Amino acid sequence: MAQRAPQPNWRRRADARPAEIAAAAYKVFSDKGYAAAKLDDIAAEAGISKGALYLYFDTKQDIFQAVVAQAFVANIQAIEAMVEAYKGKVADLIRAIVPKVAEIASVSPLGKMLKLVIGESGNFPELARVWHDKLVARALAMMTGLIRRGQEAGEFRSGDPRFFALSLISPMVTAVIFRETFEPAGAKGFDIPALMKQHVETVMSGLLLAGPSAGRGR
Repeated sequence: MAQRAPQPNWRRRADARPAEIAAAAYKVFSDKGYAAAKLDDIAAEAGISKGALYLYFDTKQDIFQAVVAQAFVANIQAIEAMVEAYKGKVADLIRAIVPKVAEIASVSPLGKMLKLVIGESGNFPELARVWHDKLVARALAMMTGLIRRGQEAGEFRSGDPRFFALSLISPMVTAVIFRETFEPAGAKGFDIPALMKQHVETVMSGLLLAGPSAGRGR
């Protein structure tokens, strides 16, 4: 049986271009902001011509969407898959997920991109739309669904599950913004995973119907 001929190097290189452009765009957006970033800057950072950039992306917004997808969406998808497959107590799953997300937030470019979106969404509402649709809405819906599942299983007290979900994840967002805004000015930062490990137990103590120890697997 004849062996399949290897793909030429130029083809493999072309297939990798969108990811390389997104990585270059992240650096340019982080350094200059969205408004000041030019397609020429992104092309130069990626080591290609502006014309070559247009082979993969039509607009700067398209590139921003690729940055968000490449940097964050895979993590959301992995956690969604974990949630879908899990069959145990919801409280245990939340205790596992929240510190994991916090760890990702500690080492990923989440904070820089979040600061960019907050700072420039007034002039570029499409940034907020992309960020919301690809990340915020999915993360909030996932956590809301978990709270609702816990309520239906008799683990959690009644109440608006979306409110509970927001109260659970808000300190992490605050800590990320604090890191990007105040730590460069000399403020003492927060250990985000440790913060969220403590916070999730505080929330669980109020959310669990049978007290802080309920919901733990045996």
